[in-house]
Amino acid sequence: MHRINNTSHTPGLRTGLKLLNVLALAVGSLGLSVQAQTAAQDYPKGQVKFVVGFPPGGSSDIVTRLLAQKFQDRWGKPVVVEQKVGATGLIANDYVVKSAPDGLNMVLLTGGHPVSAAILKKLPYDPVRDFAMVSTVTNYPMVMGVMPESPIKSVADLVARARAEPGKINFSSAGVGSAHHLFGEWFNLAAGVNMTHIPFKGAAPAITELLGGRIDVMVETMTFMAGKVKSGRIRALAVSSREPSAELPGIPTINQTYPEIEFSSWLGLAVAPGTPTAIIDKLNFELRQVLQMADVRQRLQQLGGEPAASTPEEMRVRVEREVARWVRVVDSRKIERQ
Repeated sequence: MHRINNTSHTPGLRTGLKLLNVLALAVGSLGLSVQAQTAAQDYPKGQVKFVVGFPPGGSSDIVTRLLAQKFQDRWGKPVVVEQKVGATGLIANDYVVKSAPDGLNMVLLTGGHPVSAAILKKLPYDPVRDFAMVSTVTNYPMVMGVMPESPIKSVADLVARARAEPGKINFSSAGVGSAHHLFGEWFNLAAGVNMTHIPFKGAAPAITELLGGRIDVMVETMTFMAGKVKSGRIRALAVSSREPSAELPGIPTINQTYPEIEFSSWLGLAVAPGTPTAIIDKLNFELRQVLQMADVRQRLQQLGGEPAASTPEEMRVRVEREVARWVRVVDSRKIERQ
């Protein structure tokens, strides 16, 4: 019996098979691409749900409802807002993470999203990989303020007093592990001081203690502080943004004294992981159109913020960068994880 030697034909056969595989993959990818484009053109086919993880009346809730109404007007399809309050937004976030990858369930992540990733021992999701980022929506800085009669007149004065009496000067926050808390600890690191953190359940009880002289410095968002500063109830020492705030002209920035400190809290639109890129791109476009509307810009400014559209990748990088920063602060200040 003679063995047939096909060696000379093998390379050509293999090359042909590889080519067929490549063509099959290309056709499959083209089919998926066409399906995704079609899905984006038809988006949204039905009702869109915009979940919010915070109580009514806060900036996250207000901006969610503002965007929901504008999207509904543009699409001619219902966009309902559903409150899923609890665990500093984790319940709402987790709901969207586990929803179908069709862009019909949306959530506004907040500046507290990367903070939670740094301060909590465990999350029900990965703060970066488990979200399809669409775009940031708005930025709003933090404000460091004192009561009008306070002997602390400036950031330099605050640091001098904190160094002279370590641990005696205190600052308020919206709770242990909040963005306010970690921002204050970041200031401690940059200034080489040790102000004592006093947590509160929200801004209302904190301002009562500030005006009563039991809190030295209040750390809060521009959303809450702008009106109080303008009315004279609080004297602002500095804002945390890179540039001075148009909302509070004349108030210096913290980075004029400590260049490494630059921080604005934010809101950003996200949907379920695996949502087709074509749908994400359409949502990004729709959001940009909404943010250019005069009444939307005005409302965001009233809340102490400004429109801040981004690409999906820019939003993802921002979350990743802020998680790393807050982890460094938590570790450096030896803050116990929750």
